[in-house]
Amino acid sequence: MDRRLQIVLDAHDPRAVGAFWAEVLGYVEDPPPEGFATWQDTLRAWGLPEERWNDAYAIVDPEGVGPRLFLQKVPEGKTVKNRLHLDVGLPGVPTRRGGPPDRDGIRARAAQLEVLGATRVREVDDEQQGYWIVLQDPEGNEFCLV
Repeated sequence: MDRRLQIVLDAHDPRAVGAFWAEVLGYVEDPPPEGFATWQDTLRAWGLPEERWNDAYAIVDPEGVGPRLFLQKVPEGKTVKNRLHLDVGLPGVPTRRGGPPDRDGIRARAAQLEVLGATRVREVDDEQQGYWIVLQDPEGNEFCLV
């Protein structure tokens, strides 16, 4: 897997937010290092105290195409709008802006993600720019469903 690009998100609960993003992106938990059956075995062998096992969490594209998403625990909460956000397409549909939007598909996917903990911020329908829905993950990080 190409590691030139890794996206890092700060989180209060890396494992929970990582599970949300795994569902959004169709990703899976990053497998433990060779020689270990589970991350718990790995962290125990490394001597990391159990209360620190949720300090970080990573998910990966099972096809090895997309970037790794690494979530790291931070003490502070999100206070301002993201300076960077992800545009996420519908499962099985390439992510792009332009062309005829699948409004019904995007709305249906947004509703699914809301059940998982996303918050809908706004719907944008602009003749020039296209159609998308702005959402926030369970910890307030914005992303666009396109």
